[in-house]
Amino acid sequence: MESALSKAVIAGADAAELESLPVPDSFPAATVKACDVNLFEGVSDKDVRRTLSVEDVPMPELAPDEALIAVMASAINYNTVWTAMFEPLPTFQFLKEMGKSGGWEARHDQPYHVVGSDACGVIVRTGSSVRKWKVGDHVVIAPAYVDEQDPDTHRDGMLGQGQKAWGFETNFGGLAHYAVVRASQLLPKPASLTWEEAAVNPLCASTAYRMLVSDRGAQMKQGDIVLIWGATGGLGSYAVQLVRNGGGIPVGVVSSDAKAHVLRSLGCEAIINREQVCGTDDTVLQRPEGWKKLGRAIRQAVGEDPHIVFEHVGMKTFPASVFLARRGGTVVTCGSSTGYEHSFDNRYLWMRLKRIIGSHGANLHEQWEVNRLIALGHLVPALSRTYPLADVGTAARSVQTNQHIGKVGVLCLAPRPGLGVTDPRSRARVGEERLCAFRSG
Repeated sequence: MESALSKAVIAGADAAELESLPVPDSFPAATVKACDVNLFEGVSDKDVRRTLSVEDVPMPELAPDEALIAVMASAINYNTVWTAMFEPLPTFQFLKEMGKSGGWEARHDQPYHVVGSDACGVIVRTGSSVRKWKVGDHVVIAPAYVDEQDPDTHRDGMLGQGQKAWGFETNFGGLAHYAVVRASQLLPKPASLTWEEAAVNPLCASTAYRMLVSDRGAQMKQGDIVLIWGATGGLGSYAVQLVRNGGGIPVGVVSSDAKAHVLRSLGCEAIINREQVCGTDDTVLQRPEGWKKLGRAIRQAVGEDPHIVFEHVGMKTFPASVFLARRGGTVVTCGSSTGYEHSFDNRYLWMRLKRIIGSHGANLHEQWEVNRLIALGHLVPALSRTYPLADVGTAARSVQTNQHIGKVGVLCLAPRPGLGVTDPRSRARVGEERLCAFRSG
């Protein structure tokens, strides 16, 4: 049963009414439980539907630098899949480490983990030291949870020792009716987007921005050829748009003609169907014959080798990535969804003067910049499908088994898709066809 505060948020109540209503003692949230960490021992198919469930959890107390968000919508990221599989290690280890710090951090050490690293919603409470945000503001959440008292944070928020991925390395994440965030995670919600469209962008769009555009990433320039693995996935779909916007030439790798159709709608002209070039053997791209086949296909499509390889797949593609980057080229990597242990022929790295850049998330400035591009309509949401919170296990399973394109959204407090647009004129300028590209593909 919805609380009075939740009902008021859904009805669009003003700040005064939201402040007058009590915060509920508990709320529904998608969780994994510490008692299940050994559930998949000896099991080959670690089906996340077995470990992800929705249950009522206690409302945490709010720290002075935090805000309580009534979450209208959230999204599935691969880190939620990792959490629910308890790989590469159970996230309860992260929560226990936070708890050892004491103070407000102790709240995070619980026998349950509220997951989710994307969210969009309404501020319903602010801590005593929050200055630039107020109750009633519509916000999206930047997933970088940083230690503002760490000197390295002031050089780059992602370099501080206390930096964490919110909802993965912290508790009280976004796949819930309420979420707790630091004020340094708040961004204005793009007024042209629905709740679910706005919710799917923060983690993947900002990660792709840092990898490609930021001076801390590959520093893509006009005319650069960029090979993008998984070009219709959560990260790849934003990478394609950023490369196009920056005057680069995206070469999108997909696994089906249906996914190729979606890429064309984003303006990606150079598309390689991996299965047509290399077959269905998942290991072929770990061997030289596979690298060379793909290299020939890239040169046939654009005439040159890539300046940049946008890498996030990991073990199955990394050997090919190092080979395929041109002499002096760059492989920029942010993850390893198929495995963390990478093997590659180092001769192609050192003798051809290539670089590998590790990239992780995005700092607040980078996140703010990419949110601005979304608000202007220069980037469109990669939302392909939306599930209710009650079906979060099914939503995560679709990502786990790669049965999705783009991003998978999850409705939390929002009663149905299509709500939350406060600037219909701006939306009309962007165009429904562009905004819904992944839903029609």
